[in-house]
Amino acid sequence: MARPALHIEITRKDQKNLKKLLSGGVQQVRVVLRAMALLQMAKGVSAPRIAGVVPLTPQAIRRVAHRYEEGGLERALYEKERPGAATVLEDSRKQGIIAMVCSDPAGGLRPVDRATCRRGSREAAPDSASGKRNYPGSAPPPRPQAVAGKKCGAWPNSLNQEYVEKMEDVLGTYEQPYNPQEPVVCLDEKPVTLHAEVRPASPARPGREARRDSDYERCGTANVFCAVEPKAGRHFTFPTPDRSGFEFAQVVLELALQYPQAKTIHLVMDNLNIHRLQPLTDLLGAEIGSEVWDRFTVHYTPTHGSWLNQAEIEIGLFSRQCLGKRRIPDLHTLRREARAWNRRMNRTRVKINRKFTRKAARRKFGYKRKSFKRS
Repeated sequence: MARPALHIEITRKDQKNLKKLLSGGVQQVRVVLRAMALLQMAKGVSAPRIAGVVPLTPQAIRRVAHRYEEGGLERALYEKERPGAATVLEDSRKQGIIAMVCSDPAGGLRPVDRATCRRGSREAAPDSASGKRNYPGSAPPPRPQAVAGKKCGAWPNSLNQEYVEKMEDVLGTYEQPYNPQEPVVCLDEKPVTLHAEVRPASPARPGREARRDSDYERCGTANVFCAVEPKAGRHFTFPTPDRSGFEFAQVVLELALQYPQAKTIHLVMDNLNIHRLQPLTDLLGAEIGSEVWDRFTVHYTPTHGSWLNQAEIEIGLFSRQCLGKRRIPDLHTLRREARAWNRRMNRTRVKINRKFTRKAARRKFGYKRKSFKRS
């Protein structure tokens, strides 16, 4: 038995709002598809015919129509808010557990003992009498320790003077008003896996989305140094074969050449072992390498504090907007795509407006500035 044809009345105001929604702006894919289906319904097109143009099933199109009749345009386009699962742990407690796992074990435990779920749950469980966390052997709570070459985005369990001093130094640098004579540049790197298509992909056509075969050929790895001057909207992207001191030295030299008139360049980086003077002296010699390095005032983020580096935001933008889900087969293609993305970002001067200040950090971590003065 055939289904009855759809007959719904869509008001002129709603049709105008639908056309405005489809004219531009960022929207969820499902919202765009539902809006397209509603506009077709307003013209009297049947659900099977709409399904031939809009990638939705006839059943989904009928559901959109019924939801429009029940609750109007908002109900037809958007899902109801879901309460989600109940919160088990507060954010501060979650960060404390992460910092505990990243820290050295208390009481001389072996790393294999510390890494087990049973050991971690026993250490993280609060004492019934005092309400404080238990530690085997009544050892004090472990503090984050510096690990060469290791990055961890977790906030620390307990602050120490070194962490606070470096955090306040980085945040204070960000809070300075924009000065072209002293630009603030953030630098970080991202590994990229190279993939090549095994079979050609089929392009999109009306009523059918683009398709790509699941098989691919792995073509090794590459690295991308991402640098950004947040307040000026200047972006620098350097794809390299690897993340070595030699490549880092070339990137630093290129950044120095980009600011020939600057008195000093404030460079924010994490504590990776190559982020030092030695790669420049190995590449350029002691005299010239030191001269280039002196062009910079380096601000290191604290251990477990790479989240303070705004280059992390730049890497996220590059990953989503340039790389996306595409398969890039070689370093040459990666460099070409990175140059194109870089030109577009610098043409529009996309800036990063980070609002996390020293005042917000003191409030978040619960410390006072006077408590962490240099001795």
